[in-house]
Amino acid sequence: MNLPNKLTVLRVIMIPFFVVFMLTDLAGQYSNYIALVIFCVASLTDMLDGKIARKYNLVTNFGKFMDPLADKLLVGAAMICLIPMDKLPAWIVIVIISREFIISGFRLVASDSGIVIAASYWGKFKTVSQMFMIIFLILDLPGHTAVMIETVLIYLALILTVVSLIDYIAKNKEVLTKGGM
Repeated sequence: MNLPNKLTVLRVIMIPFFVVFMLTDLAGQYSNYIALVIFCVASLTDMLDGKIARKYNLVTNFGKFMDPLADKLLVGAAMICLIPMDKLPAWIVIVIISREFIISGFRLVASDSGIVIAASYWGKFKTVSQMFMIIFLILDLPGHTAVMIETVLIYLALILTVVSLIDYIAKNKEVLTKGGM
């Protein structure tokens, strides 16, 4: 197993630890900060594994499958943890996770037709906005300004999620006809 794939597996392994620290007081008042560090490290492995894989030509089928899945698991777990903390409305989490299922299904249909759907800039912006949103929400800074920034980040992530979905479908609409949908 090459280094990018090991980083992807490490990201998946980090998710349960992140969830434990997010949802418990295992480390007392430091639990959220430990969860934040785990989330940040896991997010950095996402960026790092892709760069290493492309730079050293270490792209594998395992990586193509597991890397986006690991990202979805990490971000989805984080957003679900934020719901009972009243930091993120459930309906927004449902919209964001639904987009991930739609795009994953879309990619499966495309691959059956021999079409590869590459990540778009909108998709990358969406992921970065979601990660910043999650980091800021975990930080839970006090004050009206912080609440306003949280709200802006939540709706920015939501808008970019919907825009990236529309962009993927619009740019790859031939999948809908060739894929038998």
